[in-house]
Amino acid sequence: MAARVAHLWRHPIKSHGVESVAGADFAAGATMPWDRVWAIAHEAAKVSPVASDWAACANFSRAAKSPDLIAIRACVDEAAGTVTLSHPRRAPITIDPDRPEDATRLIAWVVPLSDPERSRPAFVARAPRGMTDTDYPSVSILGLASLRALSERFASPLAMERFRGNIWLEGLAPWEEFDLIGRSLRIGGATFRIRERITRCKATTANPATGRRDADTLGALEAGWGHRDFGVYAEVTEGGRVALGDAAVPEAA
Repeated sequence: MAARVAHLWRHPIKSHGVESVAGADFAAGATMPWDRVWAIAHEAAKVSPVASDWAACANFSRAAKSPDLIAIRACVDEAAGTVTLSHPRRAPITIDPDRPEDATRLIAWVVPLSDPERSRPAFVARAPRGMTDTDYPSVSILGLASLRALSERFASPLAMERFRGNIWLEGLAPWEEFDLIGRSLRIGGATFRIRERITRCKATTANPATGRRDADTLGALEAGWGHRDFGVYAEVTEGGRVALGDAAVPEAA
């Protein structure tokens, strides 16, 4: 196995924007910095707007329910603590989601992008750790070869952003990331323990350029490989910096 980091992505507001970065400083037991720091709870959420803890994804507005959300792009100003969001059909907005007045503006901005048949966005939630889909702080690791294998079932390549991953590796064989479950993977200066496959939802069927559903990714996974899994969840066991081009090396079993 001779794999390297090809892309790094973070999603400061869960399901509401993606940003490519050149590097990140990972900490043991934590999610990727600036990844899923905030989430937007909907009207039927069973979380508190006052003191939020981690909660399951069913409590939040997501691209699985409102595909237009997947077309949002994000840009974080780390020094200012602000996030700028853009979308093909919305004027850009810059907010600090921790400020009540900015949180109100954010909710108003995303309502037109949300499926009116679903529970409406209600308030911004923040937990002590990133609001990933797992009940432990996780980092998602995906393989570009697997993306190419899946893309071959469609008329055009699938965009990485459909899968909302953190670390994309080049150099693995298709689906080789599944073979790493239960093992440790050294990537750059950090070590990750690979825990489980990521089972995918309807968010991956939407095009990040348009916000429209245009590819039956779940059906293609089922037809081609008998599952709906793409990528793996990992835990950071040793912190350190990970940057584009860094080697990914499995540690001895």
